[in-house]
Amino acid sequence: MNRLGTETAFEVLVKARALEAKGRDIVHLEVGEPDFATPQNIVDAGVKALRDGKTKYTPSAGIPELREAIAQHVSATRGVKVTPDMVVVTPGAKPIMFFSILALVEPGDEVLYPVPGFPIYESMINYCDGTPVPYLLREENNFRFDPDEFRAKVSNQTKLIILNSPHNPTGGVLEESDLRVVAEMAQKFNVTVFTDEIYWRVLYDGKFVSLLSIPGMQERTILLDGFSKTYSMTGWRLGWGVMPVDLQPHLARLQTNSNSCVAGFVQYAGVEALTGPQESVGKMVAAFKERRDTIVDGLNAIPGFTAKKSRGAFYAFPNVTGVGWDSRKLADYLLNDAGVACLSGTAFGAQGEGYLRFSYANSLDNIKKALTRIREAVVKIQD
Repeated sequence: MNRLGTETAFEVLVKARALEAKGRDIVHLEVGEPDFATPQNIVDAGVKALRDGKTKYTPSAGIPELREAIAQHVSATRGVKVTPDMVVVTPGAKPIMFFSILALVEPGDEVLYPVPGFPIYESMINYCDGTPVPYLLREENNFRFDPDEFRAKVSNQTKLIILNSPHNPTGGVLEESDLRVVAEMAQKFNVTVFTDEIYWRVLYDGKFVSLLSIPGMQERTILLDGFSKTYSMTGWRLGWGVMPVDLQPHLARLQTNSNSCVAGFVQYAGVEALTGPQESVGKMVAAFKERRDTIVDGLNAIPGFTAKKSRGAFYAFPNVTGVGWDSRKLADYLLNDAGVACLSGTAFGAQGEGYLRFSYANSLDNIKKALTRIREAVVKIQD
């Protein structure tokens, strides 16, 4: 248990709620949760399923209707043939990450993962007694990896490669050329690749390219996706994985042993999300883009801060080395003195030192309020 890490966003949320309980006004930019309501058609489908009695156990891998909808959705959006027997539905997308690493990684196996990056990757590698092998996403390369550095890290000891694009916390997006480097090395060393594409529809420019669409990669790729970010369904807890047919029964069995199954009425809401109107997604992404522009411009106007415009997801990841404080100290100061909850870059690995992460999945008014508070607090330091 000592090898198991945590997700700092929830720890900071607890601290922020404690301050609010004492009467403080806190702007929440710490948790990656869209502030939009779940689209009404999805809510109605969930309510109908409840009224229709969809409240019993369901198959561990997911109800046939949702697995079919996911297979058709992934086939259409990634340009490959996916069938329902390649799909496992889970309570949120995170169990796919947990199950995949648990199923594949033996003690001593090397796992490549992005840094800075989602902390659960490293946590689960350590939990399985694997060997974490970080590859650096560099600010000067728009938070993409260096191809030569990446190639040098893959070896006969590599069991799994983890990708995340669009990326949390930086908002960077891998290009097709990057994915071809991953495919080259995965095929050369017979390595499975886990591609976390939970933010793929939150993309502001360019066309999304999935590793699944690269020739020769479908048979060695596990894709993670879900409903939380795209349809603002974080509390519904609904995600899925697409994987090779021979791996699917093993992940389904882990589901049986842990969660049993996902609530039926939630899965019927998922069917509606994928097959119903999609206008809400476009509107949400357009709103995120406006917020991105506002927060990035505002951060760049603060002494000691420099921020790039993220291409995807809904996070700003400014470089704050110019302030002269370490990231954790600065994040604590902004929470306690300025009333702005954010995350230290070190919440995403030691390589995140010198950065902060702000989630702009909040209203423009709150983002502007936060920017004013941050600027005033930072100016106070420098005075």
